[in-house]
Amino acid sequence: MRFSRRAALGAALTMAPVIGSQAQAPWPSRPVRLVVAYPAGGSTDLVGRMLADRLSRAWGQPVVVENRGGAAGTLGADSVAKAAPDGHTLLLGASSELSIAQSTLRSIPYDPVKDFAPISLVSLQPFLLLVNNALPVASVAELVSMARTQPGKLDFGSFGTGTATHLMGELLRVTTGADVTHIPYRGSAPAMTDLIGGQIQFNFDTIPAALPHLADRRLRALALCHTRRLASVPGIPTVVEVGFPALTGATWAMLVAPAQTPPAIQAKIQADALAAMQAGMAQALRERGIEPMGGTAAEARDFLAAEGRKWAEVVRRANYRPE
Repeated sequence: MRFSRRAALGAALTMAPVIGSQAQAPWPSRPVRLVVAYPAGGSTDLVGRMLADRLSRAWGQPVVVENRGGAAGTLGADSVAKAAPDGHTLLLGASSELSIAQSTLRSIPYDPVKDFAPISLVSLQPFLLLVNNALPVASVAELVSMARTQPGKLDFGSFGTGTATHLMGELLRVTTGADVTHIPYRGSAPAMTDLIGGQIQFNFDTIPAALPHLADRRLRALALCHTRRLASVPGIPTVVEVGFPALTGATWAMLVAPAQTPPAIQAKIQADALAAMQAGMAQALRERGIEPMGGTAAEARDFLAAEGRKWAEVVRRANYRPE
């Protein structure tokens, strides 16, 4: 699913002749709205602004990032699901609103499968398992052992109830038998503050959020929740290496459009997003600890379906009650 020069060039050459025939007017004919369903300053917002800048130049129209946070990302996603399917409103969606909310909320105002057309996976941010410096554990195995032998002693924080970081803690619990308590926060920053201060003992967070605190030795990372090591944190072993392969997990950013957006416009957006990666965005993401992705719409659709199945199973095994 890595971005590829051949995929970008092929999509552009194949679809360019039909853009005008399927769209009622040259596209884009006005500014494009790129909705990020979270507040400004977060990792999804960062990826969105980098992409918007490059697409603005490619399209000759402003691509305006609109931060529309709330309700675990579902408010922003719903605004795009109900937007005119003309390619002028897009969503840079993340795991919460596109693959988790359908299992953790009693109801959501859109269907994440039927109401969106996946265009391309843009970035991936595997989580780190982070612990407070004072916690006397040096490995994931020791953390799990403590949680088993001292039930209820360890608290973990998350970005909020029902978010990916909450479900990572539930994944740890159901796959290892760890007895841990969830403490929800309003985003990454307050959870990180309390982790450093010792109010909670561990959490899962992204590499960009953790790097400054790891560099200052205010936190420790026990493992990377990914299948391979990453250049941004080369000294941190993966959960596979340390014997806990079930603990893989990440947040991600995927470009999607309203479901009935003309296929030719979808293909144009995909080709230009891939071209942006090749023109320097991929390297810029890596420098920030974010993995650049890419691929076809079909691959994005398959990825989305797999993520939905994964988190639905975690919710089921954790006996989580939708809110």
